[in-house]
Amino acid sequence: MTGAVHKSLVHESATKHVTGSASYTDDIRAPADVLHLQLGMSSHAHARIVNMDLSAVRAAPGVVCVLTAKDVPGRNDVSPWAGDDPLFADGLVQYIGQSLFAVAATSRQAARSAVDLAKIEYDDLPALITIDQAMAAESFLEAPNVLARGDARVALDTSPHTCSGRFYIGGQEHFYLEGQVAMALPGEDGAMTVFCSSQHPSEIQHTIAHVLHIPFAMVNVEVRRMGGGFGGKETHGNLPAAAVALAARVTGRAVKCRYDRDDDMMITGKRHDFRIDYEIGFDDRGKILGLVVDQAVRCGMSFDLSQAIADRAMLHADNCYVVPDILITSYRCRTHTQSATAFRGFGGPQGMLAMERMIDAIARSLNLDPLDVREANFYPAKDTPDRNQLGVTPYGMVVEDCIIQDLVGTLVASSDYRSRRAEIARWNSASPVLKRGISLSPVKFGISFTKTEFNQAGALVHIYTDGSIHLNHGGTEMGQGLFTKVAQVVADVFAVDPAVIAITPTHTAKVPNTSATAASSGSDLNGKAAQNAALTIRARLINHLSQRYGVSPADIRFRPDGVHVGLEVFSLAQVAASAYAARISLSSTGFYATPKIQWDRTIKQGRPFFYFAYGAAVSEVVIDTLTGEHRILRADILHDAGRSLNPALDLGQIEGGYVQGAGWLTTEELVYDQKGKLLTHAPSTYKIPTCGDRPQDMRIALYARGENIEETIHRSKAVGEPPLMLGHSVLLALIDAIAQANPDQGEPQLDAPATPERVLRALGGF
Repeated sequence: MTGAVHKSLVHESATKHVTGSASYTDDIRAPADVLHLQLGMSSHAHARIVNMDLSAVRAAPGVVCVLTAKDVPGRNDVSPWAGDDPLFADGLVQYIGQSLFAVAATSRQAARSAVDLAKIEYDDLPALITIDQAMAAESFLEAPNVLARGDARVALDTSPHTCSGRFYIGGQEHFYLEGQVAMALPGEDGAMTVFCSSQHPSEIQHTIAHVLHIPFAMVNVEVRRMGGGFGGKETHGNLPAAAVALAARVTGRAVKCRYDRDDDMMITGKRHDFRIDYEIGFDDRGKILGLVVDQAVRCGMSFDLSQAIADRAMLHADNCYVVPDILITSYRCRTHTQSATAFRGFGGPQGMLAMERMIDAIARSLNLDPLDVREANFYPAKDTPDRNQLGVTPYGMVVEDCIIQDLVGTLVASSDYRSRRAEIARWNSASPVLKRGISLSPVKFGISFTKTEFNQAGALVHIYTDGSIHLNHGGTEMGQGLFTKVAQVVADVFAVDPAVIAITPTHTAKVPNTSATAASSGSDLNGKAAQNAALTIRARLINHLSQRYGVSPADIRFRPDGVHVGLEVFSLAQVAASAYAARISLSSTGFYATPKIQWDRTIKQGRPFFYFAYGAAVSEVVIDTLTGEHRILRADILHDAGRSLNPALDLGQIEGGYVQGAGWLTTEELVYDQKGKLLTHAPSTYKIPTCGDRPQDMRIALYARGENIEETIHRSKAVGEPPLMLGHSVLLALIDAIAQANPDQGEPQLDAPATPERVLRALGGF
């Protein structure tokens, strides 16, 4: 059978995207009497509310209702689980931008104007803004977490060499092109329908139900597509969705909320900042013997998803390397800033970057090529003859699928890394102002939610009697191509063109109790669930045809030219019509739960991941030693997508992930003032990468021998998050360039993001 998978089919909404005809939440036609909601936000980072006079707000032109915590009939909470993130602050504010009240008015401008009329008196309390301040005050969300194997302290004491250091890794704004938006429509008997831009419709459903004090079944949430998410719409869409639902309940009218960009950046969480302190021991070859590392994490004012994110940073502290004796301590710092949240990589990028920086520090201390140190410490390959010699992670998971040696070896050859490194050294010796640097960094990223119960998905497939197919599943489309891939999977089952499949919005009334589209698991989970639904229908059709035509099921084949029944060929429409006449169900749900995984986060042991995705990148950069400005000259990337479901989509994800990772580590700087106000809250001050920041020479390829050893959907591998960490090589190349500019200065002290100012400071310029 010639299937629809493993082919570079166009994204199902590509034409709509480029022509501007794709419909997003803000484009949905609203009722004529729709109200517009605006949030009133705190201007203080940490304070008690002494008095909040909203009389002028209520009297403003166009205002229909004003809502505060007292108007919430159920739980005044929009947190994902901990109950610590109020819909409206009630007596205490904990960050600048926190929601205090909401105004629903006849126009957006009327609502915005009314909000400014509020008179609020605050009694300021001490505010902790930075990681250093929180660590000094021992302000933690929970007790420090520890992950240990062996005796790292003894290993350090007996190591021939050690090095230590401290560096900071900044946060990152998601900067999805479509901001947070939601619209609520009240229905009969207190029911509520909500259209929103969310990666987790079921969580939106549950949050609204809790706020309104109604059953989950009374809330329907629909998401057709998002204009980007990157994790920023996993939990932080809860607030606007709950606010419009409450206003719709109070007024009996449709209510819509759309953050503008400044408000979005002030209200919503970011990638977690990290402070890394480390001491690492190694031998003359650079082989790691012991490691002690402290990961201090700025979590913000509430838990949000920080537990799981900080956990994943710990679980990725080894990256691709065997560390015999290790001690990781994670400090989850509570600060008076926006509650940090999910972001592509979910803590993995910070944990892995720390290890990569340590590898480079080892290499420079021994005067070795960092690649040689990396290769000396890689986990054993999957084809290791003695299975007992496979590597084991610090959390007890056997690394059965390691291909990093072959993948890196292939990239070293294709990128000409060795000779380019030598040529760069020669070039730098003759260039007094401009200095080039190069680095190769690998990726080993675990795929699955570390909260085991989230590793499940459902789907719904119908075949109509004209042969067309209706597809629905619990995943959400945010531009990554999930809907296209899942349609390819279903088309493959019936051997039809994916064009005959109607891709429908994610809807909590069709597929309930869904997990977020996150953890790079969208295709793995929803693809399998949809495949199972389609296979159920196909089995029914085969059984029907076998009985009707008296042929063996083995003689019935679904092929691109039709359904072959013995020597006869029928269209899918004919088969569906025949099954309908025989009263055979042409509809099925499908379900999938990831096998093998088990995880005890209390003791930090188990198998949290179904498998690992691998990749590597070589980045070459140039810096101006007089200004600190820099550019990426060339990037060579080889990434493992297993047996890719759609190579074109995966290559796009790889390119986007690399550029987003490079932006995080170079240009995207979050700046807060001493009072906790985010100063970089607009495109004028917060600099995401542009087309001009893309490497001048970019060479991307999929690992040709890729195939998942686990039974994932068509042996593919996740490709959403892992490519972001390929961007590590950019920061490492900048550090390499600085080290070559100042060979006698020791290990360069360069924090991320590596802005021109920080590069110049690391060069000793000021």
